[in-house]
Amino acid sequence: MSPTPQQNLSAPTIVIGAGPHGLAAAALLHRSGVPAVILERSDRVGASWSQRYDHLRLHTTPGTSKLPGLSVPRQAGPWVSRNDYVRYLESYVAHHRLDVRLATPVQRIERADPGSGARWLVHTPDGPVTTGAVVVATGRCHTPNVPHWHGRSTFTGTLLHSAHYRSPAPYRGRDVLVVGAGNSGTEIASVLAGAGAARVRIAVRTPPNILPRSSARWHAVGRLTEVLPLAWRDRTSLLTQRLAVPDLTSRGLPRPRTGLYTRNAREGVNPVLDHGFVDAVRSGRVDPVAAVQAFDGPDVILADGTRLRPDTVIAATGYRPNLHDLVGSLGVLDEDGHPLAVGAQTHPEAARLYFAGYTNPLTGVLRQAGIEARAIAHELRRETVRAPLPSPRVGDRTADTLGREHAPS
Repeated sequence: MSPTPQQNLSAPTIVIGAGPHGLAAAALLHRSGVPAVILERSDRVGASWSQRYDHLRLHTTPGTSKLPGLSVPRQAGPWVSRNDYVRYLESYVAHHRLDVRLATPVQRIERADPGSGARWLVHTPDGPVTTGAVVVATGRCHTPNVPHWHGRSTFTGTLLHSAHYRSPAPYRGRDVLVVGAGNSGTEIASVLAGAGAARVRIAVRTPPNILPRSSARWHAVGRLTEVLPLAWRDRTSLLTQRLAVPDLTSRGLPRPRTGLYTRNAREGVNPVLDHGFVDAVRSGRVDPVAAVQAFDGPDVILADGTRLRPDTVIAATGYRPNLHDLVGSLGVLDEDGHPLAVGAQTHPEAARLYFAGYTNPLTGVLRQAGIEARAIAHELRRETVRAPLPSPRVGDRTADTLGREHAPS
């Protein structure tokens, strides 16, 4: 038997997560005449962004980083900083007068009783919330992923995920091994090398596709070439890299053999946009080494048999969406825990349950937030015309009993 739903909160649509995808979805739903309430587990908007490392800057330009209905302020510059983007997200809430309930984690989503008049039950610590539609926007980078390396628990140095790295200051004079040659790993390694780390090495499993930082041009090219054959795009991208990026093979980083389009299609991996990493490798300030195989007390064992003894290992090894507790019982996830249907598409057995922010397109994740939000709003509005959602019953004191509302200023 299902618990009794809270009487002071019922909304046509619940959006879970107050990051870019959740905010964009709520804004366009509101514009379409479908009221939405955003439930956010933390105590602020854009919390996951605010917790990233201090020197983070977006890899996309302001024009491709904006959400629908509000531009990124010009004073943020061409490469928007972490703090500036968090402020932008907060201003986005105020601009669109979005109803955000902070400190309101969602524990799980269940199908509502057929006779309840609702489609979904969204469970929170204060009780279940009834709703006609749910947009899950907790993101593909929800939970840090650290590989289960053999002997990891025996390591006597410091091991941390890049999600818990903040600045290079604590690593001055230290021997640091960065694991993973994606955008975060290469940027952290180059910053550490320039900020006084005694030695910086980067463990590379697959040589990355590296491009100059001119991502404005790159994302535009990505959009223009989407209709071309994959093999042609791969050949062109590899040629571009040969012309724009020096050969680092002699420094232990060979050129990639797989084109960036194929890697994105197969693995969801985007190219590395150079933030000084190439120069750091060329000058010897960052030393590429083989992939990590195992740990043995103070030693890190690499795939080629080399043993290293770093003071600190920073695992820039990605994230996972961690959706099992939330929707694992609904049959909407694949074997890796990713949604089977994303954007405006829904699973046949889960109508009006949408997932936003679970792809990593070459054209830009933040640009994709607007694309998915528009598609979801359009589809939900179309569905609502055919079968109306329950009327909203959000009480005046809801924020007191279900989290703290982020009041528009």
